[in-house]
Amino acid sequence: MPWNRLSLTGLLLACTSLIDCLASPTAAADEDDYGAMRRRLRAEIEQVAAETADSTGRPRFSVRVMDAIDAVPRHRFVPARELKYAYANRPLPIGYGQTISQPYIVALMTELLEPKPGDVMLEVGTGSGYQAAALAKLVARVYTIEIVPQLAKGAVLRLEQLGYGNVEVRLGDGYYGWPEHGPFDGIIVTAAANAIPPPLIEQLKPGGRMLIPVGAPFSAQELIVLTKDANGKVSTQSVLPVAFVPLTGSR
Repeated sequence: MPWNRLSLTGLLLACTSLIDCLASPTAAADEDDYGAMRRRLRAEIEQVAAETADSTGRPRFSVRVMDAIDAVPRHRFVPARELKYAYANRPLPIGYGQTISQPYIVALMTELLEPKPGDVMLEVGTGSGYQAAALAKLVARVYTIEIVPQLAKGAVLRLEQLGYGNVEVRLGDGYYGWPEHGPFDGIIVTAAANAIPPPLIEQLKPGGRMLIPVGAPFSAQELIVLTKDANGKVSTQSVLPVAFVPLTGSR
């Protein structure tokens, strides 16, 4: 199938104006104004982690993960109309029927992925780039795929502006993964699939972990942790109920 790798130069030519590619025109905002909001959000994530420990097995998240979440300027990843809710612990619409995930869920999925500094990760569903930015603080390289052209364009520009040089965005169908850069130490899927895509399982390294919501669109979904042992044997574990937009593309 055809793939279209995105570059900053190509995107500038593809957009009618620079603003068309950006989700939020807030680049000049004083980052310090959001410090108190970030601290409140971190405290709320830590509280929810304690409350959901019976389901997740994680009463607290690692300092590495929480510091990475804290370091990402979420207000730069939301549309201007949602700016006042940027540090609310809830998902927000980003256009084209997609959302930026709830910060607690981003932290939980990142924690369960168990990222290490030398890891190479795959993300399916770039959206505005928020999850990729958090992962980029924790691993060596993040490859992320987005099927909506406008969102992919915006994510490339945003990540470039914010200095996330270890993230590469591709426009395409994430169902098939990114085999040229696999196998991956971890895979994170930020949209719900009816079943776990076999190409993603194939591209996961032995010893690797995949986080994916599984279930029918706008119906009961479960966050699944898939692990592959050293011999390639796959096992899955349901963590907790979730609500994600559906994974679009091939089935």
